[in-house]
Amino acid sequence: MKPRPSRTRPLPTHRLSDEALNASITETLSGWNARTDLWLFAYGSLMWSPNCEYSQKSAARIFGYHRSFCLWSRINRGTPENPGLVLALEAGGSCHGFAYRIPRGCVQDLMLPLWKREMLYGSYRPRWLNCHVQGGNRKALAFVINPQATGYCGHLTEGERVEFIVDGKGTYGTSAEYLFNTVAALDQLKIHDESLHRLARQVRARLERR
Repeated sequence: MKPRPSRTRPLPTHRLSDEALNASITETLSGWNARTDLWLFAYGSLMWSPNCEYSQKSAARIFGYHRSFCLWSRINRGTPENPGLVLALEAGGSCHGFAYRIPRGCVQDLMLPLWKREMLYGSYRPRWLNCHVQGGNRKALAFVINPQATGYCGHLTEGERVEFIVDGKGTYGTSAEYLFNTVAALDQLKIHDESLHRLARQVRARLERR
């Protein structure tokens, strides 16, 4: 039987205000040298839908975190009654993805839309991580899971994740589309994430049997 999301705490009924988001932005940008461009690490939807101006896009890798479907999506890729799943970075291991170089003159205009996309319910924590890109290492901004968030579901097994990804559908589409788009983005640069590719195979097989 598919586990119900009641195993988590209820989803907050309100979004963070612009004031709260701007305060978080100010705190985060205190770790950035405004005289240089900003690097943004992407591991999920930002890989295939960045919605920002960038001057460079490179294959990248960070250590200390791995990509995981550990976050309920009750709006974008699911509903409160039938949630889907989206990706976050959990502690441990490493993660291949993309790094975007954001021109310094574009950074301020990018931040609030980016925070409204990633930080609206406090599910992520912005972090500056060592990012390995072609040509050297960079400090890059990344969004890691907030394990205290109401949407955190790191307890799910792989089989349970398959079920929720297969069934999840929300405002922006299905969890399965989110997964397949992420795999396609990795395939473009011949980046193989065994757990993600295995999950995609299982989800495709389940959908084909419907």
